[in-house]
Amino acid sequence: MFEFNNLQWTRQPDNYTIEKDKITITTKPHTDLWQRTYYHFRNDNAPVLQMKTKEKYFSFIVKTDFTNSHHRFDQCGVVMYLDSENWLKASVEYENESFQHLGSVVTNNGYSDWATTAVPADIKTMWYRFSRRKDDFCIECSYDGKEFSQMRICHIHKATDEIRFGIYACSPEDSSFTAVFTDMKITECMWKAHDGQKADEE
Repeated sequence: MFEFNNLQWTRQPDNYTIEKDKITITTKPHTDLWQRTYYHFRNDNAPVLQMKTKEKYFSFIVKTDFTNSHHRFDQCGVVMYLDSENWLKASVEYENESFQHLGSVVTNNGYSDWATTAVPADIKTMWYRFSRRKDDFCIECSYDGKEFSQMRICHIHKATDEIRFGIYACSPEDSSFTAVFTDMKITECMWKAHDGQKADEE
């Protein structure tokens, strides 16, 4: 059973609920996580709800429901936020009535990137699986909570020992919506060791 009592806020939102099997976050306008790249601005004010661990091998799964999203860049998803310049996130970001962006952002040493693919606008739920193998990470997504597809493999330079991971929601433009998070659980690491090419000798 997922221990909700272990969760701690970084920037607690004004409106939220935490129940035994569901968390809701109502976003405030002009909230986001982004650092420098391309847009040349920094925004570091999104509410983040996380737990701490020193465990080096595990997976965290969460279902997101963003039925209420309606404005460009409205988003909610999974996050590992270490500090303002070192973090990763994955979400579906609303774009318009035709499509949305399913994507991930990795920020190392103060510079963000954004990898995306277009998904239909009528998709309103998404599962994410965040997995750790030491200081490397894998983010996967699923439409049904059963079959997961890889979104991103990455390295976070500052994630050498204790990390914090969990959920977030934000509305970068003049908008607000309520994000719903359910089906949270921690499992053994579902991102298995690579069984192909051997590692180089150190």
